[in-house]
Amino acid sequence: MIDWIAFDADDTLWRNEEYYLEGREQFFKILTKYGLDPEDIHQFDRFEVENIQYFGYGAMSFILSMIELAIEITEERIRPGDIQQIIQLGKKMLTHEVILFQGVGSLLETLSSVCPLMLITKGDLFHQQRKFKASGLGGYFKALEVVSEKNPEVYAEILQRHGIQPDRFLMIGNSLRSDILPVLELGGWALHLVAHPTWSHEDDPLAESTPDRYLEVESIPGVHACLIGAGLLQG
Repeated sequence: MIDWIAFDADDTLWRNEEYYLEGREQFFKILTKYGLDPEDIHQFDRFEVENIQYFGYGAMSFILSMIELAIEITEERIRPGDIQQIIQLGKKMLTHEVILFQGVGSLLETLSSVCPLMLITKGDLFHQQRKFKASGLGGYFKALEVVSEKNPEVYAEILQRHGIQPDRFLMIGNSLRSDILPVLELGGWALHLVAHPTWSHEDDPLAESTPDRYLEVESIPGVHACLIGAGLLQG
């Protein structure tokens, strides 16, 4: 049995990656008028990952990376009006509708009745708090943690602060790199939503052998039955 269940937010409870993919395509369209090699434009992935150390994760980092790349690859020829389009594109991303995945509300209602729930998400504090409020899910969670990174040290600090033993803790999320592997390393339980979308930077394959305390389901509707089958919840 477990004492706490934690969820990731973006692409676990609500849709997120699709807005970044759409934003990326709109950004590329803005830059095509400058006669650039498509390979130059697709340097964006490198810019975005390199800028994590400066701007962290989330939409603000994404927007700043778009502006930086646009200035660099056009050799400062990009017009102010096009930079303004990029900024407006970013604002749209920051205020998009929060759309829950199928079954999220009923799952949280069920789980919150038997176990305290925590949301652990990384990214810009203001943006993540806005999405959390807009989701309408606040009543199901006992704790909200917005962090700059998800690694074993950050999870260990959260567990210690809340007085949770790792082997009594379950993390549910879509990212092996951020939601699953760090928790398994600490000795906790982790459930991977394998069919949910994931940013390529979050790809981090499992070891050849299945780790202890690792569970997986396709998507949210399979979570409850999986936890009962693993003996973590009573049927």
